[in-house]
Amino acid sequence: MSYINSLQIGVLACPGGEAFAGQIVEHLQKVSKQEFNRRISALAAKHGLDRNEVISRANLYKNLLEPMADLSSPAHEFHAGRFRIDARFTRFANGEFKTEILNSVRGMDVFIVQDTANQYPVALNDGAENRTLSVNDHIFCLLVTVDAALQAGAHRVTCVLPTYPYSRQHKKRTREGLTAARFGQNMESMGVERIITLDIHCREIENTFNHLRVENLHASYQIIRVLKGVIDLKDPDLVIMSPDTGAIDRNKFFSQSLSRPLGLLYKERDYSKLSSSADDCNIMDTKLLGAVEGKTVFMADDILGTGGTILTAMRLIKNLGGRKTVCAFSLPFFNGNAVERFDEAYRDGLFHRFIGTNAVYHNDNLLQREWYLSANVAMLFAESIFRLHYNRSVSALLDNRDIIDDLLKKE
Repeated sequence: MSYINSLQIGVLACPGGEAFAGQIVEHLQKVSKQEFNRRISALAAKHGLDRNEVISRANLYKNLLEPMADLSSPAHEFHAGRFRIDARFTRFANGEFKTEILNSVRGMDVFIVQDTANQYPVALNDGAENRTLSVNDHIFCLLVTVDAALQAGAHRVTCVLPTYPYSRQHKKRTREGLTAARFGQNMESMGVERIITLDIHCREIENTFNHLRVENLHASYQIIRVLKGVIDLKDPDLVIMSPDTGAIDRNKFFSQSLSRPLGLLYKERDYSKLSSSADDCNIMDTKLLGAVEGKTVFMADDILGTGGTILTAMRLIKNLGGRKTVCAFSLPFFNGNAVERFDEAYRDGLFHRFIGTNAVYHNDNLLQREWYLSANVAMLFAESIFRLHYNRSVSALLDNRDIIDDLLKKE
C-alpha cells in the first residue's frame, strides 16, 4: 500500500529551488492523503470492515515498519508524511559550495529540486548571506547536493529541474560544445537515475544518455486552463501562431487540441550577434505565413529569454491588423530588461496577456503586473514524483491530450 512507505519519499531543495519545492511538498501531501482515503474506502468495502478499523490496522503496520515512527499520532487518523529534507548550504569566500544534509536519508528515494533559472537572491550560510547566483552557481550547488545525498546513503536520487540548463546548446554549427548533452552525462556519471523537467528545449537531448531517464513534463494543460479565462477558445477568429520554426511542434499541438488554424512567423537571425536584451536582439527579418487581420492570436514557446523574438512577432502581428494577442511560455526567464520592455509593449497595445508558469521563480514585481498570468505546475511535478516513486505509469502526464480534451468538453 502506498501509504505504508510514504515517508521514504524525500524532497531536498537547493537554495534556488526552495519556493518550488515547498509547493511540490504541499501537493505531495494532498496527493498522498487522497490516495490514502481512496484505498481505505476500497479496502473497507471489500472486506466489510469499519473504516476506522482499516485506518488503525494500516497505521499499526506502518509503525511496525518504521523504527523511528512517531507513536504520538492518533491511531485512527491519516499520518501525513513530512517529505521535506532539511539541509544547510554554505558558500565560502572563494565561491565554493558545501551541502550538509540535516536529516537521515539512508534508503530514501530523494528528489533534489533546483531552479537553475532563479535570478533572485537566495539565502545561504544559515541566512547570514543573501546572494543572487548565476546559472553555473546553481548547477554546482546541485552537484554538491547530489553528492551529499549519495554519500549519505540515499537509495535513489532524482533531479527535479523545471529548467534543464544549457538546453539551447543541443546542436553545433561550428566549433561549439554540446553542453546540453554533457550536463546530463555528468549527472549520470555521478549516480543520478532520473531527471524530471518541463518542456525541454530539445527532446533529442535524452538520446545522448546511456541509463539516465528524462521525464519531460508538459505545461500545455495548465496553460489552457488559464487561457480559457482570457479568451473564448471557441472563437472562430482564433488562430494559433508559431513565433518561429523551432516552436512549430508545440503550437501544432495547441492548434490540434483547440481545432484552430496554425500560422508561422519565420525569422532570420545573425548568429554572429549576441542577444543582450529585447532591444538588441539578433533577429534580422521576420515573415508571416498565415492571416492575422481581425484575428485573436495565441502564440506559445518554451523559453522566454530577453523577449526579443516574441516582441518582434507581436509588433508584426499588430501592424498586420491582429485584433488581440496572447502568448504563453513554460519557462519565462525575463532576462535583462525584458519586464520593462513588456510593460512598454503592453502600453502600446501589442499584446493582451502573457501566461507563464511558476516553474521559474519570480516575485511580486512581475506576478502583480496586469498583463502577467501564472499557471501553476507544482501539482504536475508532485504527481509525477508520487507515481515514479511507486513505479506507476506517468504516460498520462507526459502526453496530456486526454485531460485537455476533457477540459475542453466542459466548455
